[in-house]
Amino acid sequence: MTKILGISGSLRKASFNTALLKAAQSVAPDEITFETATLHAIPLYDGDVEAASGVPAAAEELKQKIGAADGVILFTPEYNNSIPGVFKNAIDWASRPPADIRKVFGSRPFALAGASSGNFGTILSQNAWLPVMRTLGADLWAGKRFMLPKAGTLFDDDGALTDDDTRERLRGFVKAFADYIAARRAR
Repeated sequence: MTKILGISGSLRKASFNTALLKAAQSVAPDEITFETATLHAIPLYDGDVEAASGVPAAAEELKQKIGAADGVILFTPEYNNSIPGVFKNAIDWASRPPADIRKVFGSRPFALAGASSGNFGTILSQNAWLPVMRTLGADLWAGKRFMLPKAGTLFDDDGALTDDDTRERLRGFVKAFADYIAARRAR
């Protein structure tokens, strides 16, 4: 059984990326355990806070979930053509202290997905993650990226994915990532 962790980089209740994360979880094949994580309650990174009291509990919980997963999918919004600050902040906390980077990120498979109301489906945000993942030593899966443009037309008011073609494409993306993880483990 392959264990995938999905993290939505948005705090909004009606986030397209949280909806996409939930859709991915619902279409994941049976041989995949698909868990989710939230960024809620993770404070802004502050080295003085870290020095005084260590990594905050919410950030430590995220670190533990990443470390326990066989692979991680970042469901990233795109704000001002880049990574949302709240998402980058959470990953910054997960990389603390530096001695834990290898344990949390080192060679762990990561994939990128994102939904946007615009026409380009988070391509710039996904591109902005590339140097971050490389710096952390993560194994950024180059097989596919999942970009969903015009997301406002593909989800209903409750956040359910309404487009069958997108659902099938998402299922294929999750399965291909899981297959990549399994192939790496088999080496």
